[in-house]
Amino acid sequence: MRPFTYVHAGDAGQALRAGQHTGQGQVDAATQFLAGSTTVIDLMKLDVLRPQTLVDINPLRERFGAIESSTTGLHLGAFVKMAAAADHAVIQRDYPVIAQSLQLAASAQLRNMATLGGNVLQRTRCQYFRDPSWKACNKREPGSGCAAIGGANRNFAILGVDASCISQSPGDFSIALITLDAQVEILGRGGARVMPFASLHRPAAGTPHIETTLHAGDVITGFHIPAWRGARRSLYLKIRDRESYEFAIASAAVALEMDGDVVRHARIGLGGMAYRPWRAVQAEAFLAGKSLSEENATAAAQLALQGAVTHGGNDYKPELGRQTLVRALLQAAAMEI
Repeated sequence: MRPFTYVHAGDAGQALRAGQHTGQGQVDAATQFLAGSTTVIDLMKLDVLRPQTLVDINPLRERFGAIESSTTGLHLGAFVKMAAAADHAVIQRDYPVIAQSLQLAASAQLRNMATLGGNVLQRTRCQYFRDPSWKACNKREPGSGCAAIGGANRNFAILGVDASCISQSPGDFSIALITLDAQVEILGRGGARVMPFASLHRPAAGTPHIETTLHAGDVITGFHIPAWRGARRSLYLKIRDRESYEFAIASAAVALEMDGDVVRHARIGLGGMAYRPWRAVQAEAFLAGKSLSEENATAAAQLALQGAVTHGGNDYKPELGRQTLVRALLQAAAMEI
C-alpha cells in the first residue's frame, strides 16, 4: 500500500469538509471515505485505489445508524451493518427480499463489518479492473480499452453494456432496493437531498470510470423503502458457483401483489446480469393482470433478458437469467403470507 493521510471526521460537517475531493466512484479520487472499509482497503492493497487521504466517517453512525419501520415504509440508516439489517425481525417479515439479499452476500465476518451505504457503492469484481498489470481497463484507466471484451468474460454483464465496459455490478442488496422503488438519502455540501435509488448508478456510456451520480464530497446517509403490500410476497434468488461467499452469476429479486392467482403488480430486479442494478420493467408490465403460470413467467423472463449482449464466455447467461427469473416468480407466487 502507498502512504496516505488518515483523517477522523467527528461529525457530518467535518466529513463534508474533509471529503471535498472525493470523486464519483473514480479510482483516481484524491480522497476516499472509510466506513466498514471492506472494499476500499482491499483495492488499496491491490494498488487499484491510491488515495492521498482516507476520511473515517464512522462517527456519523450515531446519527445515521438506525432501522425504523412505520406505516410509510422502512428507513435504513446508511451506517447500519449488513448483519444487523439481515437479522432484523421486521425486515425478515415485511421485506424478506431485503433480508435475503443481505444474508446471501459475503461472509458472516464481512456482514458484521460492512455498512449498507458502502455496500451499494462496492466496486466491480472484474479481474481486469482489480489487477493493474492489465493496462486496458476503461474503469481504471479511462480511454485504455476493455480487456474483458476479448478476454475471459464468463461472469461478465450482458445487460446495459457497451464497448467501453462489460463489467458486472456485484451487489445483492442494491437489486432488492431497486426492485422495491427505494429512495437514497444524501448529504452534501449543498445540504440534504433525496433521489430514486434507480438514479444513483450511471450507465457505462463511454465513461465507466464515473460510476455514480454522487457529487464530490457526498455521503449516503440512508435509504427509504415505501410501504407496499407486495413487499411481503418477495424473495431474492441467487445462483452462484458455490453455495457461500460467492458473487452471483445470476440472481432475481421479485415482489408480487396478487389477487388470488392473478398478478396485480409485479416488481423485478436482476443481478449478476447487468452493468448496474437492473429493473425489468417490460417484464413487470407484461405480468400485470395475468395469472402467474409457468407459461406467463417464461414469457416475462424472455422480455427481461431482451437486448442481452454476450461476448463468448458469457453466452450461457441469457438462458440462465431467464430460468432464474422463472423460478423466482413461481416461488414468490407460492409464498404463504
